[in-house]
Amino acid sequence: MPNFTAQPSSRGAYEQWHSQLSVDAENDTPWHRIVRSYLPIESLRGQQILEIGCGRGDFSCWLARQLNGSAHQLAADFSVTAVSKGREFAGTQGLAIDWQVMDIQNIGVADNSFDVVFSCETIEHVPDPGRAVREVARVLKPGGTLFLTTPNYLNAMGLYRGYMRAKGTPFTETGQPINNFVMLPRTLNWVRSAGLRVLRADSRGIYLPIPGRPWTEANWLDHPRWLTRWLGLHSFVMATK
Repeated sequence: MPNFTAQPSSRGAYEQWHSQLSVDAENDTPWHRIVRSYLPIESLRGQQILEIGCGRGDFSCWLARQLNGSAHQLAADFSVTAVSKGREFAGTQGLAIDWQVMDIQNIGVADNSFDVVFSCETIEHVPDPGRAVREVARVLKPGGTLFLTTPNYLNAMGLYRGYMRAKGTPFTETGQPINNFVMLPRTLNWVRSAGLRVLRADSRGIYLPIPGRPWTEANWLDHPRWLTRWLGLHSFVMATK
């Protein structure tokens, strides 16, 4: 059995959360769009690929369709419910993906196992993000590549989180039980501390609070890029071992 390090109450919350959601067959989220913009599909053929924190398999299934069976893919998540939904969806699509239940803080595979590792919107939801990144680095082969996304609260949303904390109101991200305060510089520090070399760092999505409306993306503020690449809500890091 996997060695889960998150609290049992957290695991139950994740099971409940995933039970209410379906697979995003279009894989159309801001963080997945960033990954795809940097992704050299052809270079992934013949590779050993892990997506850790795969959720219900949105990205792994999309990637399998692009690769058409030309790579070995393992999709893993902490939630049994999420893995079951991903496996079922992949089966209906005829996609060859291995599915396993794993904790990103204790990945149950040997060192240097994968050429490519994807982790999207996961480390901010575990008790020890730094440990999670070290585990990802451990299972990555020398010369392998990590594609990592997290929220970036170096912006108005981060100020809002600070305001909520000052009010004594817990911040929650779509009901998930663990919501670490993550900023792109902090994520980069975790990646470098794990012994990885950063190849690319980016963030996108400048959002503003407008009274009476949901947070609104203000694309007209997304310049100059040398500055705003640090301020977007959706951050991306590409690194190598």
